[in-house]
Amino acid sequence: MTAVVRKQVHLAAQLPGIHNVTVWSDPRSRSQIALDSFVRLARTAERGRFDFFFLAEGLRLREHKGEFYNLDVVGRPENLTLLAALSAVTNRLGLAATVNATFNEPYEVARRLATLDHLSGGRAAWNVVTSFDAFTGENFRRGGFLAEADRYSRAAEFLRTARELWDSWADDAVRADARTGEFADSGAGAFAHRGRHFDIAGRFNTPRGPQGHPVVIQAGESDAGREFAARDADVIFSKYNSLDEARAFYRDVKGRLARYGRRPDDLLVVPTATAVVADTDAEAVAYAEEITRAQVSPGTAIAHLEAVWGRDLSAYDPDGPLPDVDPEPDSQLLKGHSVFRNSSRREETARRWRKLAEERGLSIRGLVIEVHGGQTFVGSPRTVADAIDHFVQSDGADGFVLVPHLTPGGLDDVVDRVVPLLQEKGVFREDYTGTTLRDHLGLRPRTRTSTEEDS
Repeated sequence: MTAVVRKQVHLAAQLPGIHNVTVWSDPRSRSQIALDSFVRLARTAERGRFDFFFLAEGLRLREHKGEFYNLDVVGRPENLTLLAALSAVTNRLGLAATVNATFNEPYEVARRLATLDHLSGGRAAWNVVTSFDAFTGENFRRGGFLAEADRYSRAAEFLRTARELWDSWADDAVRADARTGEFADSGAGAFAHRGRHFDIAGRFNTPRGPQGHPVVIQAGESDAGREFAARDADVIFSKYNSLDEARAFYRDVKGRLARYGRRPDDLLVVPTATAVVADTDAEAVAYAEEITRAQVSPGTAIAHLEAVWGRDLSAYDPDGPLPDVDPEPDSQLLKGHSVFRNSSRREETARRWRKLAEERGLSIRGLVIEVHGGQTFVGSPRTVADAIDHFVQSDGADGFVLVPHLTPGGLDDVVDRVVPLLQEKGVFREDYTGTTLRDHLGLRPRTRTSTEEDS
């Protein structure tokens, strides 16, 4: 009888920073600016043999009624600078950063990522994102914003251009000729790119990193985003924690790879998730409810509803029923929130929320908890380990990016109590077997030849 090959579970960690994930009121919560917080969480992830540590990013602070939305983290350090610092205090952990392809330029980003790959010994990753609105663009003196199709065409050309820059150096071009003291490749760094969005030529001044190309991550949910990932990404983030929805997304994205000459395991699907661990399932459920209510405070509940309704709802009781007034379709009290930028989508969301609240007898806060709150994996260490493994073996994902509700100690229970059980099952590494992030993810090296073919 042929033995069943069990998939290996991939785990990554994300420092919570935007939206209302962090529980500020917990006495164990620490700074989200101080380097020590990042160092501790990254070292915990590495102790757990996680694939990578991920930092999300927003290029403008969200605003609510003309003021900073102070239920978010107010202020974020720059990602690649932070990860460069973390490369000095970690040895194997991958270091992944969101870097925007709408408001940056290929030469600068390619150089910074190649530098991080060198500093870390081949552990750099780039989450390629685009920006949707003029609100963010105001920080960059742009009066408008790109349509979705243009955003993705720019991002695709941006990535293609960055790869051309990385490939402008041969793998061994940095080695000098012993006799002359000159580079072995006199043409190192020469490039010319002529395209719709970028028209640049010159010499790239950073040699290829240990990975050839940093790992590329994509987080698009739209059809264009999925196609971008199938063509160009190594990892795609997913928002689906329901197994049926997750499996549908998994099949759809993996099914697109063949048209680009890629194999199913050339792209890993990793949803973001949370884990609440306690001695027993009952204790974990109670703790999860406590966490969720802390994340969705009365003020958070009203702000979320105002984002949909486009009205000042501060006079309403968050523990009372939904407002009896209709949304203002052209008003946007919460700026910088991608979910509610489209008025028709906001109206449809309001109808759906009102129906759910009526059917379930939910208050404003109860509704927001229902649609935005809740934890992904809740239970004893064994329950959580079994649930993670089942999700992966059922092709709902290849692994998870875990987002703890506490900084910086929120991963301790997973690393100390859940990871050993996954190792016991034989679905998670006992130790790192390679040195680069591509090694951890089981991805083929990105060679100059394969890059040209993939483009």
